[in-house]
Amino acid sequence: MKMPKRSKNHTEALKKVDRTVQYDPLNALELTVSSSYVKFDETVDVAVRLSVDPRHADQMVRGTVILPNGLGKEVKVLVFAKGEKEKEALDAGADFIADEDTIKKIQDGWFGFDKAIATPDMMGSVGKLGRILGPRGLMPNAKTGTVTFELEKAINEVKAGKIDFRVEKAGIVHVPVGKISFGAQKLAENVKAFLDKLVALKPASSKGTYLKTITVSSTMGPGIKVDPLLLK
Repeated sequence: MKMPKRSKNHTEALKKVDRTVQYDPLNALELTVSSSYVKFDETVDVAVRLSVDPRHADQMVRGTVILPNGLGKEVKVLVFAKGEKEKEALDAGADFIADEDTIKKIQDGWFGFDKAIATPDMMGSVGKLGRILGPRGLMPNAKTGTVTFELEKAINEVKAGKIDFRVEKAGIVHVPVGKISFGAQKLAENVKAFLDKLVALKPASSKGTYLKTITVSSTMGPGIKVDPLLLK
């Protein structure tokens, strides 16, 4: 009996959104928040279609950004380190240290963490897990700052809401920017930080309008279009 009610709620949420309109970013997020009808605190996502062809190396857009208001969830961090660096990681707030038992657990399908960080000297061990961690976006990478000897800095950034992103095959970048409970203003601040970074990473070879479309949505809510020309 619950499914029809949910469908009705979803229909009501859709009625609030004019699919033919591109909204101001803050208005779009106000609609996203007001359209939420479920009892859990939904994640809010942004999807941006770029005028790039990621098949060309010079048009691959990839980066990291620290969202000013975080992601609204506790980020569990696994660290590959040994000796003094293991102690540094634990002191900095790492949730797990990847010892041999932990590596075996991961090989057996355990993924009780959100981010993995490694010191460069541990990449031999990490490499054995590449086929498991890679497809899940959990592989430590020097380009995103998760292969480093500066563990305290890396852990603090990840815990504070650092996200990494890369353009997918269709030219789309998709990231979480917080929770419905943040309210529109805090979500807008996170979206701005992400889009500013995205614009700063525009490849020189990108032709035409770089930000082609921007859509915000909550986990269960409708997609709401944002007008790229109204970004401040």
